[in-house]
Order: sequence, then structure tokens, then C-alpha cells
Amino acid sequence: MRLGINLGYWGLGMDADNIAVAQEADRLGYAVCWAAEAYGSDAATVLSYVAAKTERIDVGSAIFQIPARTPAMTAMTAATLDTLSGGRFRLGLGVSGPQVSEGWYGVKFDKPLARTREYVEIVRKAMSRERLVHEGAHWTLPLPGGPGKPIKLTVHPVRERIPLYIAAIGPKNLELTGEIADGWLGIFFSPEHAAMSLDPLAAGRAKAGKTLEGFDLCPTVNLAVGEDVKAGVDALRSYAALYIGGMGSKEKNFYNQLTRRMGYEQAADEIQEKYLAKDYAGAAAAVPHDLIDATSLIGDTARIADRMQAYADAGVTTLTLAPSGFSLDERIHALRTGVEALERAGLA
Repeated sequence: MRLGINLGYWGLGMDADNIAVAQEADRLGYAVCWAAEAYGSDAATVLSYVAAKTERIDVGSAIFQIPARTPAMTAMTAATLDTLSGGRFRLGLGVSGPQVSEGWYGVKFDKPLARTREYVEIVRKAMSRERLVHEGAHWTLPLPGGPGKPIKLTVHPVRERIPLYIAAIGPKNLELTGEIADGWLGIFFSPEHAAMSLDPLAAGRAKAGKTLEGFDLCPTVNLAVGEDVKAGVDALRSYAALYIGGMGSKEKNFYNQLTRRMGYEQAADEIQEKYLAKDYAGAAAAVPHDLIDATSLIGDTARIADRMQAYADAGVTTLTLAPSGFSLDERIHALRTGVEALERAGLA
């Protein structure tokens, strides 16, 4: 099992530290450094900077938002990043959510599965440097009746096939991911609930005549290092409450729905109710200890190593860490502990 590092969003006051974290992860042998985007910093610019400041570690978008860019633009960006990084780019895609898609990008959040399938088809075709011709429900290239003509990408990516990942939570989206992607970007993944994600992914792979062999299962997990497990859980409460309670509307919050499927229906209701009422402390307090512990790496090196083994046994191939703590020293210590725990578990 390989390790990754997730820098999260740029512009939160830790930007200089983020580069130091990426460079330390590069030195320690981490496989990939991911950057995110929502409606602040974009991931492509961040990854260009990270790639320029590192030597070996892959850089990946977790995620490029599908409503933010046309598929051809995404192909251009991916090819450029792969070239600039010397073949170190991984393309992660996701549909985002209705509030961001419609409120920020002005793109209707409809038929996300069909849109994703078509988007990936166009991106792959463009990156393969075929002349771009596509007739679909969401995109037609070239536009009919005008001056447009089939053209092809002028940039030559370093690799023939840039690895493509999809961030997916719901069963149907997971199945689609297994069918059309090279890897999966997961969140709030628990080894004890692995079948919830892996079964639909495997079903999608079977549709494509493949198995999960060679498919990169890549969840991001929070990492809190320390002897006091309760303190580690408490440090992650606000993060969990934000996603379960506030990422999306009351009617459509994918993380809240995931929490329900994991068996925490009552807690999911309470967290969302309090969060939407702006009782953020109450929402954080309502997140069950067991939920955070099951979906994170918390404790000393030995305890983290045990949990890493559970993730590996569940089938995870790249475990992406999101170290808690706001100081650079805390984050660097967490990175190093991750490597020590991986070696202690015999997974390095």
C-alpha cells in the first residue's frame, strides 16, 4: 500500500507550509500529493506550483470540478500538467454538488452520471490526440452548422494514458467509476464498511470486463497523531460536522447520505439540523466518536499501524493522509509518523 498526502484547499493561511509539507512528503517517498478546489483556489495552479517545487512525487487533482471546465479544457490542463511535471500528473474528477455547480458555475446539476460518462469519454479522446468529434446529450463537437472543425490536442503528454480518477460516494456513481476510471477517490471510508464502496466499484469493473486488480482504491483519511485518542477524535469533529451537516442542502448532502448508509441515521439528522441552524459547536459535538475513529487514523504509531493494516486488508492501494494540526511541525510530524506506521505494519 502506498501513501499520499492531501493538501486540501489553498488560501487558508498555510500556503507556505503546504509547499514544505509537499516537499517533505516527496523526500519521504509518498506516492502522490493531491490538491482540492471548491469556490476559492483552483487546483491546477496549485499543482503547477507543487510540481515545480518537488522532484518525484506525483501531483493530482482531488478534484477538478466537472462543471468548472469544458472537457476539452480539462484535457488541455491535464496534458500541460503532465508535461510540466515530467509525467507526474493524476487527473481526479468529480461532479461537485448542486449548490456549487448551479450557484458558482451556473451549470445545471442534472443527470450527473450521464454527464460524467460523457465528460470522461471526451477527455480521454482529447488526451489521446484524436481529432475531437463527439455527439452526445451534453456536448456536441464540433458544433453543427458553423465554422468549427475536428481538431486535436497539440501538446504531447509524457505518458500515453494519464491516470484518471473519479471522486464518488453514491452506489451508482461508484459503479460508474469502476467502469470508466483508473482509480477511485474516497472520503469517510471505513474498512469495516468497505463493501459499501467496493461492491459497486467491482460491479462497474465487471461491466468493463475487468476486476479491481490494478484499479487504484485511494481514500483520503484524516490523521491525528498522539497518545490521547479522544483528543484526536475531538480535533476532527469540526471537519466531520462541516461535511455531514453543511456540504450541500438539507435535501441533497452526499456526505450526510453516506453517514446514514453507515448506520448513523439519527446522528446524521442531528448534525445537519444543528449545522444548518449555525450551531456549529453543537453539530461537532453530535458527531459520534466511533464514526470519526472508524474513518480516520488516530493515536500513536502502533495504533495507526494497526488501522493501516485494516485499510490494506480492505483493499486500499493508496492511502491518502490529511494530517490534522495547523502548525508546520505538527503536520511534518504526522507525515513522518505515517511512514513509520506503514513500515511497522509491514506494508511499505
